[in-house]
Amino acid sequence: MSASAKTSLSSASTGSVHMDSTGFVKLGSQLPALAKTLSQAVDKLNLPLSEMQQRTLLLYLDQLLLWNKAYNLTAITDPEEALIKHVIDCLAIITHLPAGSLLDIGTGAGLPAVIIAICQPERQCTALDSNQKKIRFIKQISSELGLSNMQPIASRIEAHEASYDVVTSRAFASLIDFVEVAQPRLADNGYLCAMKGKAPSEEELQALESEWNIKTIKLHVPYLHDSRHLIELSIKNV
Repeated sequence: MSASAKTSLSSASTGSVHMDSTGFVKLGSQLPALAKTLSQAVDKLNLPLSEMQQRTLLLYLDQLLLWNKAYNLTAITDPEEALIKHVIDCLAIITHLPAGSLLDIGTGAGLPAVIIAICQPERQCTALDSNQKKIRFIKQISSELGLSNMQPIASRIEAHEASYDVVTSRAFASLIDFVEVAQPRLADNGYLCAMKGKAPSEEELQALESEWNIKTIKLHVPYLHDSRHLIELSIKNV
């Protein structure tokens, strides 16, 4: 990112939807409308995000779309749709996350890890994925956006050994599969937080409830009409 682009981070003003376009490549003429949509979503979600943080989220979106073809980051190419289904979708979990160090398994393009790191600079975030190209993208964008709290790692979860207070993922279709691979990385008294579309089935919950405290949180994602849930799990004290 150029020096002028970095300097312009502090010149954002999403409240009035007047945003310096310096540093943006793909969003172009859509930037004011996207900034307004993001600002309204932030208000609806009651997130204490500064103008600079909101601009950083849009810069991430811009780079995601710019490098998408080279790194195969997302099937969504429309900026507004990507803003809603990727950025705002991840923003909806922020206020529900327990505190502490965070590992995002199967992070892909950094979702939700990069979004969390932007919104919560005090939290140490690790983005884990076995896809080398996607981790290279996260390393590049983290450097450009100044995300000193982000650690991208190219590895399979089975080969990763650190432990974390919170383990997240939006990549697993099966809640049981997520719990199986994530549990070894969970610190004492930690939490697993799975992003899901539909709520887990009774069969899934019954298979886990003997060992886990399970909390199903229905999320309200602004501008998204699809179902979204966050499943929070913590090990029961025996």
